[in-house]
Amino acid sequence: MNTYTLESSVSLLFGVGKTKADALSRLGINTVGDLIYFFPRAYEKRGDVRLVGEAEYGIPHAFILTVASEVRSVKIKKGMTLSTFRAFDDSGSIEVTFFNSPFVKDIFHTGSAFRFYGKLDYAKNHVRLTSPKYEPYIKDKPLVDFIPIYPLREGLSSKFIGGLIKNALNSVLNTVKDPLPEDVRLRNSLCTLNFALLNIHFPENEESLRKAIDRLAFDEMLLFGLGISLSAKYKSGAKALGFSPCSLDPLTSLLPYELTRAQKDAINDIYKDTVIAPKEKSAQPMARIIVGDVGCGKTVCAAAAIYIAASSGFQSALMVPTEILARQHYKELLELFAKLGYKTELLIGATSQKDKKRIYGDLKEGRTTVVIGTHALLSDKVEFSNLGLVITDEQHRFGVAQRAVLKDKSKSAHLLVMSATPIPRTLALALYGDLDISRITEMPKGRMRVDTYVVNESYRERLNTFIERQVSLGGQCYIVCPSIEADKSEAEGEVYELGALQDTETELKNATEYSEELKSALPNLRIGLLHGKMKPSEKDQIMHAFSDGEYDVLVSTTVIEVGVNVPNASLMIVENADRFGLSQLHQLRGRVGRGTRKSFCVLVSDSKSEKAKARLEVMRTLYDGYEIADKDLALRGPGDFFSLESGNNLRQSGGFEFKLATLCDNKDLFDSAFSEAKGIMSLDPELALPEHADLARELGSKMKLTTSTIS
Repeated sequence: MNTYTLESSVSLLFGVGKTKADALSRLGINTVGDLIYFFPRAYEKRGDVRLVGEAEYGIPHAFILTVASEVRSVKIKKGMTLSTFRAFDDSGSIEVTFFNSPFVKDIFHTGSAFRFYGKLDYAKNHVRLTSPKYEPYIKDKPLVDFIPIYPLREGLSSKFIGGLIKNALNSVLNTVKDPLPEDVRLRNSLCTLNFALLNIHFPENEESLRKAIDRLAFDEMLLFGLGISLSAKYKSGAKALGFSPCSLDPLTSLLPYELTRAQKDAINDIYKDTVIAPKEKSAQPMARIIVGDVGCGKTVCAAAAIYIAASSGFQSALMVPTEILARQHYKELLELFAKLGYKTELLIGATSQKDKKRIYGDLKEGRTTVVIGTHALLSDKVEFSNLGLVITDEQHRFGVAQRAVLKDKSKSAHLLVMSATPIPRTLALALYGDLDISRITEMPKGRMRVDTYVVNESYRERLNTFIERQVSLGGQCYIVCPSIEADKSEAEGEVYELGALQDTETELKNATEYSEELKSALPNLRIGLLHGKMKPSEKDQIMHAFSDGEYDVLVSTTVIEVGVNVPNASLMIVENADRFGLSQLHQLRGRVGRGTRKSFCVLVSDSKSEKAKARLEVMRTLYDGYEIADKDLALRGPGDFFSLESGNNLRQSGGFEFKLATLCDNKDLFDSAFSEAKGIMSLDPELALPEHADLARELGSKMKLTTSTIS
């Protein structure tokens, strides 16, 4: 048997040539280590064997059947072959049918037994099982209960990936070092890492799968907690800049509205951090996050922070994730700060080289007070004369590493970040452990409630009529789908999802195909498509066109969570709404109702899951973001908030990748992981003790640091 290490190239495995290696690489699998940490997305639960007479029609089940007749194959229209035979169990017999599979005549013979997996249907007065999956059944030789289903790329199958993983595990499993200290593992009743890696791919049973999920999710959360603690530890290196006392009356007198109590409290927090606290010798630069609903008025708090800095002669940089959002902030703040005598610039990828050169010079020489931009602000060419304040908007689209690059342009500069994800206090302390928190808990006066409805697929025709009605009244519509393209994985129907968070008996709407369907269903409307695989410039162009009224309907993925303010948008439709977390749904709902139009949110779901129905009922009846977040934590667990932080399961906190923590529905496990992280850092803040050596190595790898950087 060949032996490998976790660092061995996956191309060394049997059956992996250049074509397969390239396909695996596109999935992020380049080494054997990548392969064994490439987890299934779901499982076919073939151990739940039913009698034919007990099965539900249209839902996949496993059956142990004995072949009752030889295979009969006939040619049907368009050159297709239909192969059929009878099979039975103690409750009755059925017809088994295969299309274009004439070879099955050599597999199924009278008297042989197989475990079949598929859906029963009823046609021409008899029960039928069409194109099932099958395995020979031998009494007293049990078959596996769960068959893993992996995320796929063209040219790969779940069976192929599963075979590679089995080969790799046989070779490397006993050499994998477990970074978790044994006392921590035992205290939290966790299985060994070897058991977890084996059973996440090839679970012995449902209990073994749950143990594997809990262990691997715990590892991810523990490392994240250690990383957050480490970030907090290293933020203390610089002495805070002290801004001068000032009155905010010149700024607030220019606003066309009165600040809410919550906004005033957040601004007071900023003032204390930047004006009052720095008088203390030990004061560190502000590191604060403002958390609140979409539309709660976080931007004006940022404007106040910029004004406080500018009043003391300091520059400010505001970084946002998209060019169109940068343009929106620039448009809002340019006129405001011009009236106050401060120059504001916009720096994005689309800025011409001539203008970039001018902006670089003005920032370096101090002629520009405020710069608003995207990742373009991270360029080495961006230098400041006197940077005193760094702001990042939509915190969950940036990570610790990215904001650190901008912050490093002035070690003593204050940091303010903003997030539109209201989350429970205990969870906020875990996710934002390196930041002080200000919570905005009220909405500006005059903001209308968005009426919310939950409907199923039977409402489709009425829903299309409602879209047309809203557009005829001058409004616009968002339609959000859970995926970009049709799912190419092999799983069909009901599967056991990781964490058992979602049922899958309903077909997913994908944005690409559905936008084309709508063009036929609503031929008089202008329909646009937006998704995350588009180039940033293309996404900005489409969003800008929607904002300017060039599209009536925008079909999108959740990329519009971070989007331009479109006051004209009056209808939000979320397809397969049961596939989204409540806080994510709340954010999506917050994209409408931002103008004077009466607005609506329609959640479409055909899910039969009582848990899913309960969650959507929360969305229908509650409108306070923090109350929804608390319900989400109770109903779903902390995983949804990791997903929000991550965007496709990746929170860019120096490289933390959540594969199972995003699906964790065990709040106690979550709390335990962060409690353990806190205890470890309290005992060994440098992770220098021998029992923490493997943790330090693993953390260094996750944070893209060297172990020496940690210690």
